[in-house]
Order: sequence, then C-alpha cells, then structure tokens
Amino acid sequence: MTNPPPSNLFYQTRLRRPMLARGEGVYLWDSEGRRYLDGSSGAMVSNIGHSNPAVLAAMRRQMELSTFGYRLHFENEPAEALATRIAERMPEGLDRVFFVSGGSEAVESCLKLARQYAVARGEGQRWKVISRFPSYHGSTLGALAVTGMSLMSAPFAPMLREMPKIPAPTCYLDRDGLSLEERGLRYARMLREEILAQGPETVLAFIMEPVGGASTGALVAPDSYYAEIRAICDEFGILLISDEVMSGAGRTGRYLAGEHWGLRPDLVALSKGFGAGYVPLGAMVADRTIAETVIDAGGFVHGHTYAGNPLACAAGLAVLDEIDRQDLIAAAARQGAALKDRLQGLMARYPFIGDVRGKGLLLAFELVADVETMAPLPVGLNAHLRLVDIAYDAGLIIYSRRTRGGRIGDHFLVCPPLIVSDSEIDEIMDKLDRALATFAAEAGLPVGAPS
Repeated sequence: MTNPPPSNLFYQTRLRRPMLARGEGVYLWDSEGRRYLDGSSGAMVSNIGHSNPAVLAAMRRQMELSTFGYRLHFENEPAEALATRIAERMPEGLDRVFFVSGGSEAVESCLKLARQYAVARGEGQRWKVISRFPSYHGSTLGALAVTGMSLMSAPFAPMLREMPKIPAPTCYLDRDGLSLEERGLRYARMLREEILAQGPETVLAFIMEPVGGASTGALVAPDSYYAEIRAICDEFGILLISDEVMSGAGRTGRYLAGEHWGLRPDLVALSKGFGAGYVPLGAMVADRTIAETVIDAGGFVHGHTYAGNPLACAAGLAVLDEIDRQDLIAAAARQGAALKDRLQGLMARYPFIGDVRGKGLLLAFELVADVETMAPLPVGLNAHLRLVDIAYDAGLIIYSRRTRGGRIGDHFLVCPPLIVSDSEIDEIMDKLDRALATFAAEAGLPVGAPS
C-alpha cells in the first residue's frame, strides 16, 4: 500500500487507510485495485451489502422528484410510507416514528422525549437515565452522558451531567457458581438497587442495547434478564429505552433484537442497518401514549434540519424492500448460526480465544491471557489494533474495541452483510484463521494443530 497524499480532512488519528474506489455486495475495492471482504459491514451498517441496484434505482427516482423539503413546510410521501412500514414491525403501541440522521441523534431524541413526557405528566423531578457500564450510546453530549466508556466521556466531563450506571451483564466473566438464569436475575436486580439508591421519584428511564454493540462485543444476557428488567421498570414507572442502533434492522435474526425475548420497550432508537449505508438515516420509535402526551402539552421541543428527508426515507424504504425480498432476516439467523459455529471452532486451535458470543450476524470473539480466569491479554500487545491490521492486510475487515470499559481487554466483531454466502463465510474464516496465526506468532501465544 502506498502512502496516501496529504489531506485537508481532519482525521481522528494519524492512521490513514487506502482510498476507497467502489463497493459491490460484501466487497470493497481501493484505488489500487485491492479487494477487501467487509467482514464488519463497516461499523455494522451495510446490512444489505454495497451498491444494491434496487436501492440505487429508488434513490435516483426520488432525486428526480425532490431531494429536500423542510419538515415544517411540507410532509412527504417517502417519510409517511417509511413510518408506516416501520410501525408495522414494532411491538404493539409503538407506532410514532421520528426520523433523524444517525444513531446518536436517535438516542438523543429518545432521551429528550422521555424527559418531556415526564414534564408533561407533572413529574419534572424525573431526569436521571440509568445505563450500563460498559456501554456505548452515541457521541453527542446527551448520548455520551449515558455512555459507559470513560475514555470517551472523560475529556468532556465538565460539560456533562454524568448519569448513573449499573454493570453490564457480563456473565461469561463470572465464576460464582450460579446458573445462567440466576446470573441474569442478579444483574437485572442491580437496576432495582440503583433506582432505590438514586430515589425512584428522580429516575426517568433505563437505556440498554438488547444485544451489545461495540462496547461489549455482541454481549447477550441470559434469557431471565430481559423480562426482569421490564418488570422493574414497570414497578417504578420508569421508561425502558431500547438502543437498537446496531442490533436492529434484522441483524440478529429478528427485526429488533429485543424480539428474541418478547421485550416491549417504551422507546426504540434505530440507525446503522436501517439506512444500510446508503444515506444517513435513523429513527426514534415511540409509544403512542408518550408521543401524544407530549404533543398535547405543546409539542416535541426538538428537531434536526434533515429529519424526514425525502431522499433518505426513499432509500430507507428501498432497504426495507430488499430485506423482505431477499428474506434477509431469516438469512441473518441461518448464516449467523453457521458463522458462530465456525468461530467457536477456532477456540480449540487458538486457546487465547476466551469467548465467542452474539446472535444472528452480530457476533464477536474475545481474546484473553487465561481462559480459566478470563484475565485479559497484556495491554501492551495492543491486540485489538494489531489483529485488525493483520486481517486488513490480508483483505478482511473486522471491527475491534477494548472490551472492559475501553481500557483493557480485546474483542473483535465479525458481522458481515446479511447477504453473505456460504463461500464468503469460508473466505472470512480462512483469512481470520491466518490472521490469528500471524498474531499469535508475533505475540508468542500458543497455537494448536489445524482441525
């Protein structure tokens, strides 16, 4: 790879990557002709793959009609149609849709609507939003206040009103002799303890990802966790906000990840796979009672210039059509099960893989120094960066984060587009196997014989 030329773009770090030339299906090509298999769908965004002809055609048709109409001046058909289609996929009663341009905006909208609902009901003392640690809910200041990742929030601490946190249900790390069901209940009941500690009359909402995203690496709680969380929220009259930005839009094998457990939230945040990388698009979906109460009290004091943009919503409709036409939600469940089985198969050859987890095609594996204690690898190895670079050089894109609050631990998300074929899963596994072997050799880690 040649060094890229100087740029006036403000890059987040000194790391530079090749220039993107084009994308098709599960592949991306750089300007020098190298092909990469997009094994993480970007940042878990490109659910239907790249350059889908039907979506591009729908966008062209809408471009011929209008690309922008301000929401306070006009309604538009794509936004109305997409809102109807999304409401049909939601749990009963969640049928008021507010469009935004991304996940942080979707979460911010949920927080603001929840607060305005409390005020409209004469419960102005409710303002605290409990979340989990680790967690990630966005990079705007409001979303960052409920994000449990100190490396991200620390620089802005004087500007934030930090919200209370409870531990994420990282049961795979526990060595307590409890059953999974008992662990799920124990973690859920930490919410009840925190509500009581904060003062129930001051707590507005609890926000969580039904299946963890970047911060916890596709973390799935025991089944007992979800119903108990809902019951605790109901006990104290607290709203449940489901952050489905990464887990929604079919990626886990259901349209919403919470459907796996019959979870009925009060507010849902959607983005990423919702627009599938074709346009910046997200949505807040609200319980109609919450929305109507706020409207009757004077209206929702919130908004963004591009909310309900007709071009974005036309693309969102076409993405939804492709999910249905190709039966991609079922494909996510089927191919996800196959890929997870293959990832688990690597654990015998690479004893430093301590856990494989996730649902559907939201999957991750975590590297550790000791599988018995789950002690993380030494921080100095920078495994979360080095393995990604090795795989990238081999033509495979995966996504990584520090596992335990952003400071230690190494997990890797393997989340290809929902269109991934059997042969493409073979390619992912071949490249990943070789990347792990290279990393192990560099780091002096043990490797078993190939299976």
